[in-house]
Amino acid sequence: MSVTSAKPDPTTVALFGTSADPPSLGHRALLAGLARHYPLVVTWASTNPYKRHGAPLAMRTALLQALVDGLSNPHLLLDQGLSSTRAIESLAAARRRWPEAELVFVVGSDLVDQIPSWFDAAGILASCRLAVVPRQGWPLGPEQLETLKRLGASIELLQLEIPATASSAFRLQPDPALIPPELWPVLLQHDLYGLAGAAPSGGAAGRPRR
Repeated sequence: MSVTSAKPDPTTVALFGTSADPPSLGHRALLAGLARHYPLVVTWASTNPYKRHGAPLAMRTALLQALVDGLSNPHLLLDQGLSSTRAIESLAAARRRWPEAELVFVVGSDLVDQIPSWFDAAGILASCRLAVVPRQGWPLGPEQLETLKRLGASIELLQLEIPATASSAFRLQPDPALIPPELWPVLLQHDLYGLAGAAPSGGAAGRPRR
């Protein structure tokens, strides 16, 4: 997967790995918001060993790339070379790529309780600043943040307006209204998530890429 060009020496790099299964309007709003907040935002599709995914990694990567291309923001790129089942490995790859930058690892508030159980959680928190984006239905309590701080976390809370969408809920009950328009060509070409009969009528968004 090619890497979109970006400014060569960013002072801060925000990192957002996601299952992208599939990317939703929430992902779109989050990436757009991050790109307004940081000089460089890097995203990638990853495989979560604790989830059963609805599409192979290569297809989820193609969907995420379509979303990034649709946003067309010079502060945003997809770098699949950072993809790993372990956050510490993604951070290590980012450090090799941007050795002088401050790394900011972005997570939703739904993941805050899981972080202490991640592989080498202390190493993760020591190698980056943690940016937490509140998600509807996943409130943050001071005790949760205090747990992370005891592990060495430096935490930034990002007040971004993110629609209440979840890829897991979409897979259980697909709703075409939650799909960003940029994704339809890939979804239709590969017949993903059973949406072939629910595509928007007419327009480029409803036609598969050749």
